[in-house]
Amino acid sequence: MFSRNILISACALLLIAGGVFAQADSRVGTTTANFLEMGFGGAGNAMGDAYVSMGRDLNAVYWNPAGLGYMTRNQVIINYQPWILDINTSAVSAAFANEQLGVFALTFYQTGYGEEKVTNTLMQEGTGETFDGQDIAVNITYGRKLAQWFSFGATAKYITSRIWHERASAMAVDLGAIVNTPFFKWSETPGDGLNIGMSISNYGTKMTYDGIDLKETVDIEPDENGNYAYIPTRFETEGWELPLVARIGVSVHPLITGHHRFTVAADFLHANNNSESMNVGAQYSVHIPAVGEFYLRGGYKGIFMEDSHYGLTAGGGMRLDYLRNQSLMIDYAFRDVSLLGGMHTYTLSFLF
Repeated sequence: MFSRNILISACALLLIAGGVFAQADSRVGTTTANFLEMGFGGAGNAMGDAYVSMGRDLNAVYWNPAGLGYMTRNQVIINYQPWILDINTSAVSAAFANEQLGVFALTFYQTGYGEEKVTNTLMQEGTGETFDGQDIAVNITYGRKLAQWFSFGATAKYITSRIWHERASAMAVDLGAIVNTPFFKWSETPGDGLNIGMSISNYGTKMTYDGIDLKETVDIEPDENGNYAYIPTRFETEGWELPLVARIGVSVHPLITGHHRFTVAADFLHANNNSESMNVGAQYSVHIPAVGEFYLRGGYKGIFMEDSHYGLTAGGGMRLDYLRNQSLMIDYAFRDVSLLGGMHTYTLSFLF
């Protein structure tokens, strides 16, 4: 019965994603709000973004909302990612866990692109003005474990983007599921076997930019007298799709002994703005009673991706346990992004 349920769930998930995976072209550079692809959370980033079947706390909200279904404590996460050219990304997320109702989470993502000088053909050194850009996403997530072997989750998100005076917005959803199978299991504890995860992210409306800089006055008949010389007009921009990403991944524990655990994971991705790719990662953890848990992580992002600028990832973290079922978590990740240098991720988390 259990094997049949797993097969039915896997087939349902594949049918949901079928329309997404049917696309063939890479379509690089054809989407907007690409900050939604950056990855949030030191644990997942350090594992090469191979995290769709791994997350069991609030860190999973980005890769697979179904991971929230396994939470038993409330949690707050602060995430910060500085990058090149004054580009900085940050996120704040909070989750409330209830045994009967499930887990609810609210997440705020923000990416700032710094300031640049405004120039034109007459004043190429600058007009004295500056312009900037900012992307924001606000997510509401729900996850629930329906059985020891199955969890699902969904996210509704509002996305807004601004480039100086121009703005655009969109609505989108994420869907995900995690199946814990008995294959390769070390014990009767759920999750100690082969885990299968799947998610579809950023399925939503298009973003169309609009603002005062698109307004202009035009004389539609400049050679005719007596007509209106200054007719208000507005340039019409095309809608841009969001970066739709489908992920299917597996994780397994080759070693579980005493207080030590070694985990390997692999995710397979299809995006509407790039070629298919694969991410792989590994995590070693050691549990110290009355102290907490310590982690070492590594991975590789973008395998099989055409013209990939991604590469090796590494990082680590710790969870320090306190009285009254409270914990402090600190995670760090480094990702190699080729010519663009490295990306650092700093994550601070509180469980209570």
